[in-house]
Amino acid sequence: MAVSPPLLWLILAALALVLVLLGADSDGLLLVLGVCGLVLVLATSLASGLPMVGQLLLFAVLSAGGYAALRRWSSRQGARAIAPAASADQAEVIAAFDAQGLGRVRWQGQSWAAVHLDPAQGLAIGERVTVMGREGTRLQVLSRHGLSTSVRGSSLEP
Repeated sequence: MAVSPPLLWLILAALALVLVLLGADSDGLLLVLGVCGLVLVLATSLASGLPMVGQLLLFAVLSAGGYAALRRWSSRQGARAIAPAASADQAEVIAAFDAQGLGRVRWQGQSWAAVHLDPAQGLAIGERVTVMGREGTRLQVLSRHGLSTSVRGSSLEP
């Protein structure tokens, strides 16, 4: 019992897309393989005379091109960030910061480990700080005072 090429590509595409739905895909490769498998279903249905070597070559080219395009698009998306709301970028110091600039803040109702980006400037418990970013599960913060002086001292201010 021989399996027709469109059915073979449909099975491969379905398997890859089910794995994506189950969370096995961390970088998009399985998604690209699934979509390329669906493209091959159409290609082998329309051009039934395409030999298996040609199908494999087309699958490899489509997969490599699709994955490269996805990685390029993904890297551009990481560079663009949506500016947080004015209230979302503020946190409150709830534990003292040590000499390395490590401490704890309350941000959006939760306690977070934080690193002070200007550890030479002290932070008092209860002081409001600005959340500048996040590195893993640690927030990067600056004091509101330090933020205003760094903006004043920058070349952006006339």
